[in-house]
Amino acid sequence: MKSTTIKKILLAGITVLALSCNSNKEGSAAAIDKEQIKKEIQAKEDEFAATYNSGVLKDIGYYADDATSFFQNRPALVGKEAIVEFLKSDVTANTDKIAFKTDTVFVSSDGNQVVEVGYFKVVDSTNTTVNKGNYMSLFVKRNGKYVCLRDMSASDIQLSDQ
Repeated sequence: MKSTTIKKILLAGITVLALSCNSNKEGSAAAIDKEQIKKEIQAKEDEFAATYNSGVLKDIGYYADDATSFFQNRPALVGKEAIVEFLKSDVTANTDKIAFKTDTVFVSSDGNQVVEVGYFKVVDSTNTTVNKGNYMSLFVKRNGKYVCLRDMSASDIQLSDQ
């Protein structure tokens, strides 16, 4: 009798544990709104483009302090300070305008990491495309907001096309 009671208690405990684990997974998955996160990331990209295109760079909370950015045809830029310095020198050297379009986001099950895949387009003052391509960014949530931790881009324009 004692053995049967212990088995029933163990079975009930395992069942409760399994059900509570499943309900947590379902609850956290339901709490992650992938479309809302995609809109949030696109808004960050729009703000980044608007700031860059204005010619006046300011801290908009886009990059994490420990970010690394892989721009085309140059060594990796390590740290937010190095990225900002590069952007400052780049923005003063040209009048081109850039736009970003978030295509897909891959969101971690807890919503704390987002991989964004998108495309960019750069136009000159006559609205002629001078560069276009794809990019990938890794965002992490810090202090309740997404910041870019890693990004890289690849141009679709061949050197012979320029």
